[in-house]
Amino acid sequence: MDTTLLDVRTGSREVVHDLTGACAEFVRGRGDGLLHVFVPHATAGVAVLELGAGSDDDLLAALGDLLPADDRWRHRHGSPGHGRAHVLPALVPPYATLPVLDGRLALGTWQSVALVDLNVDNPDRQVRLSFLRG
Repeated sequence: MDTTLLDVRTGSREVVHDLTGACAEFVRGRGDGLLHVFVPHATAGVAVLELGAGSDDDLLAALGDLLPADDRWRHRHGSPGHGRAHVLPALVPPYATLPVLDGRLALGTWQSVALVDLNVDNPDRQVRLSFLRG
């Protein structure tokens, strides 16, 4: 298995960060197999969705409705509503496994791979990419 670790700066705001280019570069020339994308964080997830046509903002808005940034959360350290970021991985899992055919991601026409991060207290993230040959 081949693996690498990406450093991603998400800053101090909620973000849907496009990982598609980095994923495509990592699998280029590797033949057939599976790409596993994993975020080793308790407050972030990986989503496969359309990006750039408003879906990013729609996802953040939907998560805001489901997981409001208020004082209802029992996990209370950090900024107000920080506990909701710890619930995020139950809705947006911290991983995705994608098919790779002839060294290319086998995504649908409008699909992208994204890091979803609601934790405004941690501006630096890591993403592990692992390729398992078929």
